[in-house]
Amino acid sequence: MEEHRILSIIGRESELFQSDIDNCEGELSSQVERSSFLILGGAGSIGQAVTKEIFKRNPKKLHVVDISENNLVELVRDIRSSFGYIDGDFQTFALDIGSWQYDAFIQADGKYDYVLNLSALKHVRSEKDPYTLMRMIEVNVLNTVKTIKQSMECGVKKYFCVSTDKAANPVNMMGASKRIMELFLNYYSQFLPISTARFANVAFSDGSLLHGFNQRILKNQPIVAPNDVKRYFVIPKEAGELCMVSCLLGENRDIFFPQLSEDFGLVSFSEIAERYLHDRNLEPQLCSSEDEARSLASAKVKGDKAWPCLFTKSDTTGEKPYEEFYTGDEKLDLDTFVNLGVIKNELGFDKDKLDHFEAVITDLRAKGEWSKDEIVALFHEMIPDFQHEEKGKYLDQKM
Repeated sequence: MEEHRILSIIGRESELFQSDIDNCEGELSSQVERSSFLILGGAGSIGQAVTKEIFKRNPKKLHVVDISENNLVELVRDIRSSFGYIDGDFQTFALDIGSWQYDAFIQADGKYDYVLNLSALKHVRSEKDPYTLMRMIEVNVLNTVKTIKQSMECGVKKYFCVSTDKAANPVNMMGASKRIMELFLNYYSQFLPISTARFANVAFSDGSLLHGFNQRILKNQPIVAPNDVKRYFVIPKEAGELCMVSCLLGENRDIFFPQLSEDFGLVSFSEIAERYLHDRNLEPQLCSSEDEARSLASAKVKGDKAWPCLFTKSDTTGEKPYEEFYTGDEKLDLDTFVNLGVIKNELGFDKDKLDHFEAVITDLRAKGEWSKDEIVALFHEMIPDFQHEEKGKYLDQKM
């Protein structure tokens, strides 16, 4: 979907970071042109956006790693169709970061100025079972530690790792896993400059509720959204810009985030659903149950502009009623950039606690069995004010 249409659907007229990008363009382009980059998780929605922002500034070397072979193919097609070619070395690799093949890849090359880690399990629904939850820990925490250590050994100049707004006062396991990741980043920032970013929902990113709207229309199915959950939204290009600026211009331990403004406010999912339908010249037809919504969708006549919609209150585990980018005790810089804020972190960590986390996870994996309760208890040890509430119902149990 075109960016101007996405902006309209999320309630904005202009891009959020354009002034900051314009002000810093000379420095950004200069750094990219003389540098080499490794982007991990580069075929996801945010990874593709970051890759394109760096590619169009003509890097010396740009290698992209992702577990999804199909998404890498589309990334290359997209780049070739939009930007063409660069003089530098641009390659993609369909590799699992946790695999021995990836380790061999790093051992064979590994010479990069910047490593950007965009890989993540990002869904709140990933905490529904202990096995997916353990994989989330591996991807969001353990693989981050692994790739930082490899970057240190290879002489990388800077490491960037994407976080999430849900890491600020987390209420779900996904946000908590990213908060724990931030604790590890702080520790390793002694040995390698590291920056990160927390940002809002990326509108129409793969797997998001908004992306699901596209799928429901294609499959002639009802649109479903909560009417009591409000979120901040950025477009994919803005997500790419935020990560790139944090990586190239951020100081050690900086966490970048979008500053709130008149143009950047909370929007409910149901409001976006209505705007989305209006953008397609359709009208929401409100339903009172899943059965009614499915029935009306199956009975739709081609050309009918009324589209069945079910807007309900959120009642699943892990949903936060509001969104925030920082906590009250974090030191902020709101002056360096126009629409980018920066959390200025000091070096501060509990090494015993970090060691304990790795030891417990290693022990659970060695035993080959674990419960969600065990992992939740460990997360509470790592984050004493973790506000997790188990409601016994997950998003997979809803339409």
